[in-house]
Amino acid sequence: MPDPRAAALLAAFDGNAQIDPLTQDDPALTLDAGYAISSEIDAFRLARGERHVGRKIGFTNTSIWPIYNVDAPVWGWMYDHGVNDIPSGGVIPLPALPEPRIEPEIVFGFKATPTPGMDLEALAECLEWVAHGFEIVISLYPNWRFTAPDSVAAMAMHGALWIGDRLDPTPDRLAALKTCAIRLEGPSETLTGSGADVLGGPLLALQYLLGQIERMPNATPIQPAEIVTTGTLTDARPITSGDTCSTHFDTPLLNGLTVRFA
Repeated sequence: MPDPRAAALLAAFDGNAQIDPLTQDDPALTLDAGYAISSEIDAFRLARGERHVGRKIGFTNTSIWPIYNVDAPVWGWMYDHGVNDIPSGGVIPLPALPEPRIEPEIVFGFKATPTPGMDLEALAECLEWVAHGFEIVISLYPNWRFTAPDSVAAMAMHGALWIGDRLDPTPDRLAALKTCAIRLEGPSETLTGSGADVLGGPLLALQYLLGQIERMPNATPIQPAEIVTTGTLTDARPITSGDTCSTHFDTPLLNGLTVRFA
């Protein structure tokens, strides 16, 4: 990797370590420069045998932008070793990565390639399934202090994704994604949110992603069998081993989840 910033971020990821935000030394760092750094990291990860299984969209929930000092959604790759189904017992391991937090999200699986400019009805036709899941996000920068370019350079803060039951993307279920309310119960507090907080709805977040893919050098279109997780429905919350978290929706068309972190 010729860019030392890409090398430093990957070394931090591999070593469960942290570095100063890139914008500390380069306040003019742009989102496109962040995507170029992420692309270099991705090329190295593929070369050492990791495999794409999908993408995550981050910071689609505009209500939390002031908390994290960001002003735009970002996206990053997800790899085979970090995406799994939630086991029947609900016990999942925390990744050995810094400052993990939990995010309840809506996840899509694809049977056809969506393209930029598609309307929501056409996007729905590309879906094979929809699910609720938990993304574990991490921060390669101390105390979760960074900007949007920092976050996209750091692989969009992705640590792992755990997916619940895959459900048919029926019209009524997809409509519920936009109107649903969710409650996230953790060991010390309860958070609330809604599908509408995610850029107006998870399908709209997907539509946004399609217009952003080309910002990352060498990125390819979404392929059949890929997975996309569309961003947190509530604020993220820190988690540690032994914590139990549960979600509850206000509609029977979506299944809540309960997991314990080992």
